[in-house]
Amino acid sequence: MLAGKAVIADNPDILLQVTGQTLDAPAALDRAMLEALPVTTIETSTVVTDGTHSFTGFLMRDLLDHLGATGDSVTAIALNDYAVEIPMIDFYDYDVIVATHMDGQALNRADKGPFWIVYPRDNHPALQDIRYDYRWVWQLYQLNVQ
Repeated sequence: MLAGKAVIADNPDILLQVTGQTLDAPAALDRAMLEALPVTTIETSTVVTDGTHSFTGFLMRDLLDHLGATGDSVTAIALNDYAVEIPMIDFYDYDVIVATHMDGQALNRADKGPFWIVYPRDNHPALQDIRYDYRWVWQLYQLNVQ
């Protein structure tokens, strides 16, 4: 079991772990900490669902700024061990959110939750490139800032 998974498994109140270049790494974030971030909603289509959906959550840049993150990239890791490196600039060039809800329904671990990195792909033609599709990490549980 990866270290981040062990933290989450040992404490079900912890929903997201952030490691690497932050002021207080590692940070183990619970629901109250994450709900304190400003809420954002975007409407966009995805490559894994039909039609346009409403996604609600918090901006990735708000989370990273709150944690004092520095570095050039973030590795996002899913519960199934899928990991992808995302350039930090993405979060400042686009309103990338960590979605907690889709169409008003809370995301759960059985279906892309508790967190899903979502890009506003319909608002920016550049985001419809397959390179960005790989950055939509669902079942997100850990971020590593490098």
